[in-house]
Amino acid sequence: MAGRRQQEWFLAKKKAFALRISEPVMQAMQRWADDDLRSLNAQIEWVLREALKKSGRIKTPGREPVEDDDDAGGDSGVE
Repeated sequence: MAGRRQQEWFLAKKKAFALRISEPVMQAMQRWADDDLRSLNAQIEWVLREALKKSGRIKTPGREPVEDDDDAGGDSGVE
């Protein structure tokens, strides 16, 4: 059963969301993403998910991978 929940979490539909963020914060997130070999989008999602888990606002079974969906033709907004 736990394996199925992990699979459902990974396959959860993603929603597009426009995010207004200051330039210094975005640059710092991009550097962090580069260090971790993630896209900026995946890094932001990972940071948000970790904060939610730490605060007890989200429960996730096991360790869920962060999917890099920047290759799907979307524009990350970073030049």
